[in-house]
Amino acid sequence: MLKILLVEDNKQVADIIFDYFEALDYDLDYAATGTLGLKLAEQHAFDVIILDVMLPGIDGIGICQRLRANGNNTPIIMLTARDTHQDELLGFSTGADDYIIKPFDLALLEARINALHRRAQQRVHLSDELVVGPLRLKRDQHLVYREDRLIKLNPSCYKILLCLMSNHPNVVAKSTIEDVLWLDDLPDQDILRKHIYLLRSKLNQHFTSEMITTIPKVGYKLNVE
Repeated sequence: MLKILLVEDNKQVADIIFDYFEALDYDLDYAATGTLGLKLAEQHAFDVIILDVMLPGIDGIGICQRLRANGNNTPIIMLTARDTHQDELLGFSTGADDYIIKPFDLALLEARINALHRRAQQRVHLSDELVVGPLRLKRDQHLVYREDRLIKLNPSCYKILLCLMSNHPNVVAKSTIEDVLWLDDLPDQDILRKHIYLLRSKLNQHFTSEMITTIPKVGYKLNVE
């Protein structure tokens, strides 16, 4: 039985999707706001997330960005009434796996869900381990290695490194990392800088090359070719 998260603020659309998929014995969870949808996606495991673009609270693009930045690779299907080429490119660039324009055929949505789930199952054995240059991160055990040397990280440093590795070779904005750590409850002081300093110290211990590069006024990236 596939477990699906539907994030859709239009109750009529949500009811139609629920009726169709519950009749096929799918297990569905539902959120009418982006804020609740993000919370459910972060706290529970789903096989596929169906995500409307226009949502109250946090929009679908924002949810997708935060999930991907935090290393969540659950397949995401974007639903939108906007059918321009630029909108599709924006959806895919933020980490969506598929993009369906409203109104849509429910059988098509079913086929897309099943296709994404099969694809995810084929790569699941690879997804528990993330490798970037000399760094190796094992998600299932929360272990980090640099050239086979175990690096012990606290939860905040682990989340930051996961975010940087998941987005390599791109620069990760400071605000994105802050969202991963604190969501909307940002601390008053610049605590992120202290976490980055600690993460650098842990990664560079016993090594000579610097692993994290600061991009002034933008964010951070891994210094890996």
